[in-house]
Amino acid sequence: MESPRSEMFRKLLQRDERNPMVLYSLGNELFKEGRYAEARDYLRRAVEYKPDYSVAYRTLGRAHFELGEDDEARRVFDEGRKVAEANGDLQTAKEIDVFKRRLEKRRAGEGP
Repeated sequence: MESPRSEMFRKLLQRDERNPMVLYSLGNELFKEGRYAEARDYLRRAVEYKPDYSVAYRTLGRAHFELGEDDEARRVFDEGRKVAEANGDLQTAKEIDVFKRRLEKRRAGEGP
């Protein structure tokens, strides 16, 4: 069953299927619901339509991480870090760094 918020964002997306904010919002809600593959697809579209959307990169990388797609997560985090720095979005850059460390720990066999 889909959450009311996800339903609302889907309806908004019907008006403008290329709206990066709505794509991000739906992807973020789906991520919170644990629907990582579906979230990944919407988040990917959000950064496609708005390549400087640093928080969308962060959540997209996290979706890849949750799906075990570590190489793609690393690539997205690297790109998102550059975007966040260029935007002056230091908090998002720091959060991306945290997730990049989790990737490294997992690769070293130290974490999930």
